[in-house]
Amino acid sequence: MILKAIIDDREYSLNVPEVVITQGEEYFARLDADMDQGWQMSREWVQHPDRVERCQIVADKLLTALENENEKLGMLMAGYILSRMPDVETVEIDIRGEIQNTQFIRRS
Repeated sequence: MILKAIIDDREYSLNVPEVVITQGEEYFARLDADMDQGWQMSREWVQHPDRVERCQIVADKLLTALENENEKLGMLMAGYILSRMPDVETVEIDIRGEIQNTQFIRRS
């Protein structure tokens, strides 16, 4: 599956193999368990992040992975987003420190 990530004026096309999504489920479940405890999203503490907020949190981790050229982590973060929002086509990641401003564009 392809996930486009737009960061500032750069676009990344992440080709996430299906195996990453299926075999990554145990890792994704651990991410969910961590987020079940609440999460600091920029200046706001979110006690119970919903599905979109969780994907925004993971998109922020994707940003870090791409900036650090950590391909394995990037694939896992993209896989999480695709597993939780299978109809997403593009993620526009906020780079100004406001996780809640990250937007998802779904396939039509």
